Amino acid sequence: MDPYQLSVLRELGDHGSVAATARALGVSPSAVSQSLAALQRKFKAPLTQKRGRSVELTDAGQALAVAAIAVSEAITRAEATVDEFVGGIDRTVRVSAFHSAAMTFFPELAALEHTEGFPVVECVDEDVDRVSFPALTASYDIVIGHRMSHTPPWPRDRLAVLSLLREPMDVAMHSSHDLAMKRTLKPSDLVGTTWISTHAGFSPADMLDAVAAAAGYPMRVVHRINDFSTAAAMVSESGHLALLPRHTVRIPASQDVVLRPLEGVQTVRHVDMLVRPERVVHRAVAVVIDALRGIAQSHVQTPSVRSAHAQESTR
Repeated sequence: MDPYQLSVLRELGDHGSVAATARALGVSPSAVSQSLAALQRKFKAPLTQKRGRSVELTDAGQALAVAAIAVSEAITRAEATVDEFVGGIDRTVRVSAFHSAAMTFFPELAALEHTEGFPVVECVDEDVDRVSFPALTASYDIVIGHRMSHTPPWPRDRLAVLSLLREPMDVAMHSSHDLAMKRTLKPSDLVGTTWISTHAGFSPADMLDAVAAAAGYPMRVVHRINDFSTAAAMVSESGHLALLPRHTVRIPASQDVVLRPLEGVQTVRHVDMLVRPERVVHRAVAVVIDALRGIAQSHVQTPSVRSAHAQESTR
């Protein structure tokens, strides 16, 4: 079998259409269709099927796509073995991250650019909904994505999932808010409050839905803001609440905002590196993965935001 044809099948499984697969591979849609047709001729069982305007893999196609990952990993491991003889970091490592992670990790990656033994890194911000992070691995060596504890896990049959942070989401409010007197909050405390949340499909909007379910009362969202820094600034000028990450959002001291932990509902955000298995073996990628882990650890040890554990209410 042609490894390229296998890679086309794999991309189709990740992207769901011939057009999207062509964009990911940088080829024409007709070239994708030809590769799939050539691969199909080698098998009796159908590998793909149409569903509306999309094309999806059959069970046989899914099994072959998973096998394609192992083939690609073996080829890359062989290449990496040779690369070790010439240093192994002579390649650009492409890293994507959602906005708040980009604010946390990209400046420190940029500071390492001229460090001896550190590869060239290209950083790109990609603020997508949770389900779209895995598909970004077609374009980037390392994708920094996030999901909440109550949402489905990443597809580990297709990806290496490397943990960066397990980050609590706290309730942010102005220090004069009535709830700021409490050290911790329960969902029932939040009945009747107004919120700044993200757009639907982006966390923590889904977490706020879980809070509402636990409280038995809907949470009224008055603003939809995906940028946490903007949300924090709006909290500091209003009586609205927001769910903000404890470690990766920088709240200036001039913004009189306090954070309170929320009990009785899962409030942990998983910040993970999603990497295609064959790319993990590249030494250059491994060096950047280690650097990202070090940056994450430094933020846990020295939180950049004020939490209920570190600050008494100003009231």
